[in-house]
Amino acid sequence: MPITNKIVSKVASIDAIVDEVRCFLKAPTPDAWVSYALGDLTTLLVDHANCEYKAAATGMSLITKYKHLPRLQRLMARLVREEMLHYEQVLVFMDRMGIEFRSLSASRYARTLRESVRTNEDDRLVDLLLVGAIVEARSCERFAALWPHLPTPLGRYYKSLLRSEGRHYQDYLALAQENSDQESVDARLEHFLRIDEQLIVSPDQEFRFHSGVPA
Repeated sequence: MPITNKIVSKVASIDAIVDEVRCFLKAPTPDAWVSYALGDLTTLLVDHANCEYKAAATGMSLITKYKHLPRLQRLMARLVREEMLHYEQVLVFMDRMGIEFRSLSASRYARTLRESVRTNEDDRLVDLLLVGAIVEARSCERFAALWPHLPTPLGRYYKSLLRSEGRHYQDYLALAQENSDQESVDARLEHFLRIDEQLIVSPDQEFRFHSGVPA
C-alpha cells in the first residue's frame, strides 16, 4: 500500500483532519515537549511567528521559481496569503501578552529536512513539496496537541489554525504527487518522514516550535 493515503475531503471536520495528519506522521509529539512549551509560551510564540513568516517565504520562493506550474502558483498564492495573516495574528497575541519579538537561532528541524533535498531540478521540486507537506502536517499536529491546554483566547486561536494547516499539508502533498510518479513520491516521503520522526522524539538542546524533546 502506498504511504500517501487518500486525502480527506476539504470539507472534512477538524477531527477528521487531525486524525489524518496523525496517521500520516510516524510519531506523535512527546508529552515532554508539550509540557515544556506550556511553561515557555514566550519562546513558543516568538518561534511560531518566525515559522509563519518562513512558511510564507517558502511559498513565495516556489512561486518565483516555478512560474510554469499554474496550479502550484494558485495554491502557493493562497498559502502565502494565509501564512502572512497568521504571522500578523501571532504578533497581535504577542503584543497583548507583552512579549517582545527577538532573534532566535533556527531550529535543527527544517534545516535537517532540507539537507536531504536533492539538487537535481526535477527531484528538488518534489522533495521541497514533500518537506513542505511534512512541516505543515507537524505544525497541525502540534497545534492539536497544544490548544486544549492553553489559555482560552490563545487555545481557541490555535484550534482555529488546524483546518488551514491541514489544508496546506494536503496541497503540498497533492502537488508532489502531480509532479512525480507515485512510487518515487512514496519512497521520498518515507525518507523524510523517518527524519521527522527522529527529530521529534530525540533530545534537543533548543526549544522551538518544531524541536525535539527538550534536553
